[in-house]
Amino acid sequence: MKQLHMMIGAGLMVISMFIAAAAPDELTRQRCVEAVEAAAAVDFYHAQCRGDVSARRMDNLNKLLVSSRRITVLAVKDDYFPERNYRHVEKRLERDFMALLRDNGGCAGAKAAGLLEQFTTRYESALAAIRALP
Repeated sequence: MKQLHMMIGAGLMVISMFIAAAAPDELTRQRCVEAVEAAAAVDFYHAQCRGDVSARRMDNLNKLLVSSRRITVLAVKDDYFPERNYRHVEKRLERDFMALLRDNGGCAGAKAAGLLEQFTTRYESALAAIRALP
């Protein structure tokens, strides 16, 4: 009986070590959230101001996350954002973008302010930060 308890205890320890190793640290979580927010901003700009609804940046981010972190954008939205629900995250990101666009005078004002360049720089930096993770 004592051996059984020791085996169970050892098994639980291995499982808890696996879970701890699989769980991302706070830096990884923050970088993933930042990257999703940055990709959403660029894609929303292109959809709203250029009529391009391809969501190319989000797709490229998803490919990077799957290949390097073994996680999807959808999982990031469900697990790392405070809302813990991808639909709520998507609604908030779109609502925040639309408010920013409105505050900058619509697409013409955003273009004049160089928002696309700012969004793109933020997106590229976020991708580089994910690539730099251990």
